[in-house]
Amino acid sequence: MNRPPAPKGVLYVIVCAAGAAPTAQDLVAAALDEGWEVQVVATPSALGFFDVAAFEELTGRPVKSRYRRPDEPKPPRADAIVVAPATYNTVNKFAQGIADTYALGLLAEAPGLGIPVVVVPFVNAALASRLPFLRGVETLRAEGVRVLLDPANEAWNGSKPWRTALAAVEELGRLRRDDTG
Repeated sequence: MNRPPAPKGVLYVIVCAAGAAPTAQDLVAAALDEGWEVQVVATPSALGFFDVAAFEELTGRPVKSRYRRPDEPKPPRADAIVVAPATYNTVNKFAQGIADTYALGLLAEAPGLGIPVVVVPFVNAALASRLPFLRGVETLRAEGVRVLLDPANEAWNGSKPWRTALAAVEELGRLRRDDTG
């Protein structure tokens, strides 16, 4: 699919292995409509949770889930990242700086590179109430990551979290530009 150059830049959408993973296609479509070029990155477990071909057709780009080999082209650098749906494991590993997958490697570097990151967790109330998770959310927020926490997952009905996530990433980008410029 040929699209004009993205006026907003490159948005990485990192999809984790959660029940809401197929609905991330709505986030991708909304981001494209708002002028982003989108690169979908999936955790290895997430690949079985959504239609990879549908995401690739929508973005015109291959879904990435592993580090590239030296003979493969580099994907475009992210201007912003939205992690949705973000699992309990991903939130906790991101907060601890664990980079044991391609997706987590990107996330581990993003705050240090000044890349705006928005995380939309999809966890049940029991996991959302655990101290490791709450500490992880606090740690991420302290580093400037926007975590849109909804322990009841009410925001996952329809496309409600997508516009909120996109608005949050735009706001973070504006704040970073104001701080540097």
